[in-house]
Amino acid sequence: MNLIEMNLICKSYKNIGFETEVLRDISFSIEEGEYVSIMGPSGAGKSTLMAIMGCLDLPTSGTYYLDGEEVEKVSDRQLSRVRNEKIGFVFQAFHLLPGVKALDNVMMPLMYCSKVPKDAKQRAKDALAKVGLADRTHHTPGQLSGGEQQRVTIARALINHPKIILADEPTGNLDSTNGVEIMKTFDHLNEEGTTIILITHDMEVARHARRIITFKDGQIESDRINASIQKSKTGPSGAHVQ
Repeated sequence: MNLIEMNLICKSYKNIGFETEVLRDISFSIEEGEYVSIMGPSGAGKSTLMAIMGCLDLPTSGTYYLDGEEVEKVSDRQLSRVRNEKIGFVFQAFHLLPGVKALDNVMMPLMYCSKVPKDAKQRAKDALAKVGLADRTHHTPGQLSGGEQQRVTIARALINHPKIILADEPTGNLDSTNGVEIMKTFDHLNEEGTTIILITHDMEVARHARRIITFKDGQIESDRINASIQKSKTGPSGAHVQ
């Protein structure tokens, strides 16, 4: 089943006297459970595409279906619900509340639900445990390393059991060691069935995905299966390795 379907998506911004086209005729689909990297240099249109995929912005033209719903026809109130319940966001900047415990930072999305779940605190504890931070529930961001802070943001993204994790340059503010650990977390989440979409300019990050969509100048340059991932799943003769 296609979780995301984009058909001829265009996005342009108008300024006084001229118009800037950022995305041109973007068409692709992503199935539930896929692990996809959207890669390209700065200015390629990746962040604009992420904003549209995350229902933070609308295209100028074209149609976008998210989990079977045409996004442009959904009300603002419904879009807020979709963003909160179906999509978990992980950004380069952690966006954690300073001086607030990790447990409470993770619970924040639940505060915007129509009805706060009775098990909110337990769900936050479970999410932190899932990213290896069960012993950091009462630590504030200032008491955590950069890698730990990013794992808190991943736990926060998981709190509503979203269908999609949308991560924008998730290792951009981390050193290489912490970056590796964060990518292991995404790999594990995908193995459990979560759809992962990574927005990145870093090939080392992109290589974790099973599919790589490359952007250039607002258009799709290539859309390919990651051969290195495919080979790692097969033996010398091409037989699947259990």
